[in-house]
Formats: sequence, structure tokens, C-alpha cells
Amino acid sequence: MRDLDTFKGCLIGGAAGDALGYTVEFMSASSIFHRYGPRGITGYELRHGVGEISDDTQMTLFTAAGLLTAGSVTGDYASCIAASYRDWYRTQTERYPLTDGARSSWLADVPGLFHRRAPGNTCMSALAQGGNGTMERPLNHSKGCGGVMRAAPAGLYFCGRGCTPDQAAMTGALAAALTHGHELGYLPAAMLAHIVWRIAGQGDSIADAVRDAMDAMPALFPKARHLDGLLALTQRAAGLSAGSTDDLDAIRSLGEGWVGDEALAIAVYCALRYAGDFEKGVVAAVNHDGDSDSTGAIAGNILGASLGYGAIPRRFTDALELKDVILEVAEDLYSVCQPGGPGPRDGAWARKYGR
Repeated sequence: MRDLDTFKGCLIGGAAGDALGYTVEFMSASSIFHRYGPRGITGYELRHGVGEISDDTQMTLFTAAGLLTAGSVTGDYASCIAASYRDWYRTQTERYPLTDGARSSWLADVPGLFHRRAPGNTCMSALAQGGNGTMERPLNHSKGCGGVMRAAPAGLYFCGRGCTPDQAAMTGALAAALTHGHELGYLPAAMLAHIVWRIAGQGDSIADAVRDAMDAMPALFPKARHLDGLLALTQRAAGLSAGSTDDLDAIRSLGEGWVGDEALAIAVYCALRYAGDFEKGVVAAVNHDGDSDSTGAIAGNILGASLGYGAIPRRFTDALELKDVILEVAEDLYSVCQPGGPGPRDGAWARKYGR
């Protein structure tokens, strides 16, 4: 598959779900429906004329930048993604502009990424320590959803050059483990990257991509103690999506999304249930008691990759904060998947990702 519309759809779709959910992230479902009506929130509550993204989309962009830098410079994905996350950490703790040259990509020069949008405590504390956790040597035991909500670029990046979905999955897990040390902090990231790869790289349906990801995980993580629980919850989400249970009741049975396995399961439920309708999928994904922006972002990544950028209603794209930056990153991810794509000898590319 590997068409630009798919790449744009994945990143813009994730950002749209994030922006829709960010407004109601810390509200209960009853409060959401009381404020916005029987369907809940269905459109951006604009601030300064835009639907504001949260730290979820910010970190997704920095994940992409780390991957692109690794491909241009060293091939060391862990080090480059960690350096990119440290760039993001500086945008949350320092003022724009940064006055030194100690940053790894152009994103640290984008003023709009310096807005502090409820960054996760786990990400911030891990990055204050350098953000160099691994699956074997974790920095903490967090299973928060801050690892999975930023993993979609790994699925896109490995779509070309003869790469496999297993490479995407392992890199998604590696990136999440930099800050989230519990298995349920990084295994869902592996699954999301695998799902995105199958959709974007092979043109799979969402159902087939989810099934393939579930089948692949035991061989990739044979010693994982919590994998069976993750797979069981994902399977429950798939079953509920084919039933007649009310969306809110179904989501409540899966959890609230503050931890990685629940966030992925809620997103999978919404993406499967509304596989042909981006708006219905992300609206369902944010109107509940839990981590609305993260579940919205993950569902938006999956639906956007499946349906494409052109299928996302314009009211979700026209007023989206940093839309042009997100599209540029999507185009850069797409370009490296093509034969003869850009590299460090390309001067403009090197200025973006060759530091």
C-alpha cells in the first residue's frame, strides 16, 4: 500500500482524536454528556481558533523525528529516539527559543511544540533521568499509556525498504520502554506499531491487522508474563465490537485507558466497531470516564491509516493545531519508505534530521 494518504491519515487522525479528547480528558462520562449532550463531545472546543493537541501528539512527532534521525545518522534507534524525547522534554521545561545547538531535529525549533499540555508524569520523570530505559533494564515499573500513545510512527517508518512488521513492533516496544518499564507499558506499543504496519504497509483491514498483531506477539515476546492478559483484553475488545453492547458500557468493561493495555483495547474496540467511519470511531473513543485524549489518539491513528487522510472530515483537519507540521512529518516518513528516499547527503534533510 504505502501511499501518502495513508501516512497523512495515520498522523492527522491520531492528532484529531487527541485534540477531540484533550478537552474532556479529566472529565467523567456523566459530566461530558451533561455538558455536550447525548452524543458527548463531537467537535473541537476551539481555543485561539484551533483544536489543541496534547502531549500525545507532541511525543508522537518526536518519535517520528527520532526514527528519521536514526535512519539518517547512526541506525541506533534507541539512542536517537531517546535524544528526540529529551528534545521534547526541553520544550516542556524551557522557553522558546532554545539558544544552544544541543538538539537532534528541527522539531525543537517549532514554537508551537513548546506548549505544555498536561505532560505525563512518568514521561517527565523518566526523561529527567535521561530516558534510557530498556525492556531488560527498566527505569521504573510504569504501565501507563504514555508508551503506546506515541508508537504509531514506528509502524509507518518500517513500511518500506524490505522491513517487516516485527521490526516495527520491536522498535515500538523499544521506544516505549525508554520511559515505561512495565511489560504493559511497552507491549501495547509493539502491538500498535504492528497494526499500523499491516494497515499502511500491506493494506490489511483493521480486523486482519489486529488479528495478525495478536498472532505475532507470542513469538516476539516469548517470556512476557503479562502478554496473555493483554491478548485476552484485546480479544474481548474485538468481540464487543461485533456485538450490540452500548459503546460506553463496552468501554467501561475494558477499563479507563490510563494504562497501556486498556488504552489499546478501547482504541481497538472503537476502530473495529466503526471501521468505515472516522468520526464515529473517534467520538466513541473519547466519550468515557478515562484517558480520552490517548484513547482518541490511538483510535485515530488506526482509523486514519485505514481510511486515509481524504476520509477524515474537514472539520477535524482544518482547525487542527500544528496541522502543517504534522503533515510535514507524515510526508517525511513516507519519503524514506520510497526507493532512493532522502538521506544524510541531502542538505535540507540533514538540517532536519542529521544533527
